[in-house]
Amino acid sequence: MNYTDALNLMHEYTKNDALRKHMYAVEAAMRAYARKYGEEEEKWAIVGILHDFDYEKYPTIPDHPLKGSEILKSNGYPDDIRNAILGHASFSNVPRESQMAKVLYACDELCGFITAVAVIRPNKISDLEVSSVKKKLKDKAFAKNVSRADIELGIKELGIPLEEHIKFVIEAMKIDVDRLGLKP
Repeated sequence: MNYTDALNLMHEYTKNDALRKHMYAVEAAMRAYARKYGEEEEKWAIVGILHDFDYEKYPTIPDHPLKGSEILKSNGYPDDIRNAILGHASFSNVPRESQMAKVLYACDELCGFITAVAVIRPNKISDLEVSSVKKKLKDKAFAKNVSRADIELGIKELGIPLEEHIKFVIEAMKIDVDRLGLKP
């Protein structure tokens, strides 16, 4: 198990560019949090890059992420990675017990939301402020498919303030603007 193999697996299953960019964004956030918490950066990056790899092929509940977990198991991925990925979908009833699982859950929807805010701005993510993200979170019509409840629960499970988490994820995503398509 290494990052290159995980990236190749994601590319094998995911052709949609927007979905790939979402997984890159979550990967960027996971890497940053791994560094913050002194964890294995590559392992956390793998979780980020693979958390939705099966979604394009198996988009219905409960197939995603259960089918993906089966694929990962057959490819030798360990239980902690598979459990973190399963835990990002509340309906899987897999508890988020590890810090890695909690961070994935907290970053998944927020990365999608930050991307939605950034793409409509002239300077994309380069000058995106926490206040702009918070303002858009209040607008229920904006990015209405993003679960605000999941964002709130993820932050609660992490035990950090909303503003701190948003700022941290924005800064993590700024590191990879080219791959995320968020360069002005």
